[in-house]
Amino acid sequence: MENFDINKIVRENVKTMKPYSSARDEFKDFDVAQMIFLDANENPYENGVNRYPDPKQSSVKSVLAKQRNLKANQVLLGNGSDEVLDLLFRAFCEPKVDNVITLPPTYGMYGVLANINAVENREVLLSQDFQPEIDKILAAVDANTKMLFLCSPNNPTGNSFDDESIVTLLKNFKGLVVIDEAYIDFSKKPSWLNELDEYPNLVITQTLSKAYGLAGIRLGICYASAAIIAVLNKIKPPYNVNELTQQRALERLADKEKIQLEIDSIVIQRDDLLKVLNEVAFVSKIYSTEANFVLIKVDDANKRYNELIQKGIVIRNRTTQPLCENTLRLTIGTADENKILMEALKAIG
Repeated sequence: MENFDINKIVRENVKTMKPYSSARDEFKDFDVAQMIFLDANENPYENGVNRYPDPKQSSVKSVLAKQRNLKANQVLLGNGSDEVLDLLFRAFCEPKVDNVITLPPTYGMYGVLANINAVENREVLLSQDFQPEIDKILAAVDANTKMLFLCSPNNPTGNSFDDESIVTLLKNFKGLVVIDEAYIDFSKKPSWLNELDEYPNLVITQTLSKAYGLAGIRLGICYASAAIIAVLNKIKPPYNVNELTQQRALERLADKEKIQLEIDSIVIQRDDLLKVLNEVAFVSKIYSTEANFVLIKVDDANKRYNELIQKGIVIRNRTTQPLCENTLRLTIGTADENKILMEALKAIG
């Protein structure tokens, strides 16, 4: 958006606050290897994790920035994407004053975080084919609308949003447009990372929990302008990403070939599952997907969910979500897991 001014949407108390400064921030120009640390009340006996982690996560950010063709000051890391999203609320939304817009059916934590932060969540339903309703979205905006959340590929529907719709929103929405790309690695569409310099109000969140197979280490990523990242760094906890998480992330990020092989395998298994689903009698619709899961419409979601549970297979029942009556979400597993799922679907069908 032209003439976007970040100062107009940052909370006043955040503008004036002085962030916490750890002692480790005060000697960045010195040779760390030659220094004796008597500043942080740590246990001095070395065991690999007796020291506090790098509060800036510089090594991980450097790798991510290089791989994404960005600058390190355009990257923020969090304890999972949920912390990243929460920081956005706390930095830009005044409690009991501001509001955000979400597009159900979508990732439920947007609404949860809005509630936690006492921020109104204005829900604008997607269309019947799960695309943003541009006119309705813009009609819901007022002077206190600070953020718009777009999950693309979307959870739980699996589809990506039209590029033209996203561009229209980026150009016409005066707040932050947050594109959640948790599943982008499974899509043929390119990431919106390439557009960061074009749209100063664009924020992109990604994660190492899906394609990178690191859900257990909880590492979420935010990409945005240096100005937006600077605001988020101002309010984030000093040691929000632990040392073990940083080490494991670096190891995994270095193994790009293995990651791609796993992604390719998941996409192949996804296509195999889609073929079988076409033959299952109780499946009335299979929704287009660019994620590592597929959403299906069935005759009786509760019944079919319980039948699969009885066979030891846990899926997600999404029937209570808007526009998702009698739908089930199936995550793509290994070849062996998918075979068991497909046999179970045929057996109960």
